[in-house]
Amino acid sequence: MQHRIGFMFPGQGAQYVGMGRELYDCYDEVRELFDRADEVLGKSISRICFEGPEDELVKTENTQPAILLVSTAVLKVLAKHSIKPAMAAGLSLGEYGALVAADAIAFEDALPLVMKRGQFMQRTVPLGEGMMAAVLGLEREKVEECCSMAGDTGVVEPANYNCPGQIVISGQVAAVQKACAIAKDMGAKRTVLLSVSAPFHCSLLKPAGEELKKELDKIDIRDPEIPVISNVEALPARDAAHIRRLLVQQVSSPVRWEDSIRYMIKCGIEIFIEVGPGKVLNGFLKKISNKVKGYNVEDLKSLRRTIEELGGTL
Repeated sequence: MQHRIGFMFPGQGAQYVGMGRELYDCYDEVRELFDRADEVLGKSISRICFEGPEDELVKTENTQPAILLVSTAVLKVLAKHSIKPAMAAGLSLGEYGALVAADAIAFEDALPLVMKRGQFMQRTVPLGEGMMAAVLGLEREKVEECCSMAGDTGVVEPANYNCPGQIVISGQVAAVQKACAIAKDMGAKRTVLLSVSAPFHCSLLKPAGEELKKELDKIDIRDPEIPVISNVEALPARDAAHIRRLLVQQVSSPVRWEDSIRYMIKCGIEIFIEVGPGKVLNGFLKKISNKVKGYNVEDLKSLRRTIEELGGTL
């Protein structure tokens, strides 16, 4: 029986030292991809993936290409085993993986692009001035109200609508802290400060979007071969010009992940595969719907399990 499969691509935070190593050791296509990545970037991103050190891997300019590389490696392995998506979406950085999967952006163009995206996002807000926090156990409207009430202290906005009961807010330190305090008063179970280097997906990052636009203008973007659900609109990107606009907006706009997954389910996606490091997106998926099945593929064990259950070819 043929199921409609949706691919989900993870974002920053999913990285870990050693990711991709097993697939590299087992598949010629993956080795070629890692070698090409080192060549394109002019540095050994493969070594950073496999050996770290951790403090090198977590630098935004390394994390972003490293995760894209590992996700693309998994994508190649899944294709080799006849597992292909009907639709794709990616969380923040992961949207680039989804666009590579849809053949809208070439991997060789996406890799240096996300490295620069990391640099732009990192340097737009001076270190220590921005903050992100997860608000747990509070409805969307109330989180938006908290941000609005704390807005007199500075910039604070919803940044990621991950799943029911988990929304990330982003902005200036004092304003985020105030919004967290208001959220607790409103009944949030708890708030968790995130260890990130910049306040991603809020209006403070608009200058990074402008810098990214200049880089996007230099590369070839094609109409996607499968629908890619955009973070900004939680709807499919229509064509190449639309993709360019969405990627610029995405840097400083909230990621509508829950809405994106609900849209994919509405379109008939029954099985979701997390393509790349970690299981964060499967965690969100379980909270969004219990009517669909989720898998993750990041190493040989998870690959075998997914292939066996989906009846792909080993």
